Amino acid sequence: MINDCFAQNMRVIASRWPTLADVLQQAAAEQHRPAVQLIEGQDNTLLINGIQLTSRHNRQQEALQQISKLPRHYPHITLYGTGLGDMQQQLLSRERLQQLNVCILNEYIFALVLQLLDQRHWLSDSRVTLQLAASQSDIQLPFAVLPSELVLASDGSMKIRDRLYSELEAGYAAQRLKQDISAFLPRLQQNQPFWQHDLPVQALFNSLAPEKDVYVIGAGPSLEQHYGFIKQAQQQHNAPVLICVDTAVAALLSQDIRPDIIVSRDHKITLQHLPCSSLTPASSLVYFPLANPELLQHFPGKRYVALSDGAVFDPVRKQLAAAALFSHGSVIHPAVDLAVKMGAKRVLLFGADFAFSHNKTHASWQNGALGPGYQAATEQVINGFGEKVPTLRNLLTYLTGLERYISKQSAVRFFNTSKAGAVIAGTQYHTELTT
Repeated sequence: MINDCFAQNMRVIASRWPTLADVLQQAAAEQHRPAVQLIEGQDNTLLINGIQLTSRHNRQQEALQQISKLPRHYPHITLYGTGLGDMQQQLLSRERLQQLNVCILNEYIFALVLQLLDQRHWLSDSRVTLQLAASQSDIQLPFAVLPSELVLASDGSMKIRDRLYSELEAGYAAQRLKQDISAFLPRLQQNQPFWQHDLPVQALFNSLAPEKDVYVIGAGPSLEQHYGFIKQAQQQHNAPVLICVDTAVAALLSQDIRPDIIVSRDHKITLQHLPCSSLTPASSLVYFPLANPELLQHFPGKRYVALSDGAVFDPVRKQLAAAALFSHGSVIHPAVDLAVKMGAKRVLLFGADFAFSHNKTHASWQNGALGPGYQAATEQVINGFGEKVPTLRNLLTYLTGLERYISKQSAVRFFNTSKAGAVIAGTQYHTELTT
């Protein structure tokens, strides 16, 4: 429906951002529309697919609260989500603000609001720039975000939505970790006989022959599709180096595949997760100082100790001359970083799904054995077939961390071996495995 309000708003947008005007005109004519309902209170708002866009009691107070953590002296701020214009109004009232970049997370919702409310008070402000979140390759800092539009983000905005979730989760995790560091001190002390005498992880750096590929093997469900390929590759003359995350070891061993290097990051990993009795001294272990001491005691091969940049290792950093491996919440991160630091020019990712593909959580594990079952999925992510696959918010955070890492490795080619899991920005699909 085109009305006077929409026409007036669109005249401003067309004069300042003509390309966006075309997109919004198309969105306004969208046939597959969400369920929308007007919600009345002290203020009015919209209920969209069961999600309330803003407060119906005091929208301006809510907007102030949502931007309260952004210091008033910031000259440039990015706002994700357009809402009803309240957050824009509050941010533009700041005298020191020089630029407000507003990013549209849902084109249809914004087009709907333009039909209902006059938004020219912020659209006409010379400090405002307007763009589609879908056009960004990464989020812009510092930012504010409308929580409801994270849930309502359009398919094209899902990548940026995931990165926003990641940034928010990282902040919460850092706050929790500051409070919890003392709880890890006994484990660090308990493991001191191991990490003081084991080799530092940098002993593996630059050790790879130039022609060697590295297979980094995660525990995602799609790994089960590639056992034969990995086993055959390992039997070739110029076999790749297999770097495997701890929870994928049992799956590989069940197929008579021996990992060259196992990476273990989580302090909760036990011998049940990583069956050391089935390994030989030919496999090496890269671990972090919080590893289960029983696992370290029973591991048959060489052990290498690594650190991360996290504050949890600050108590031992001066005593332990081990290098740091990249970490962003998942063991897949240090495994990939190890491959790069060893000198890999080609890295093939197996089981790096970041989603519950094939209605499973992990390869060769019972549903729910390593955490929430696939029925507990709260989010969706786009896979290589363009389908929405169930996932969890923490998996989206891990995906973001890997994508940002890959974007910095210009000398390394990364290949994703499955389209069943999440699309991983910066990787190519391996033609032999994903057709």
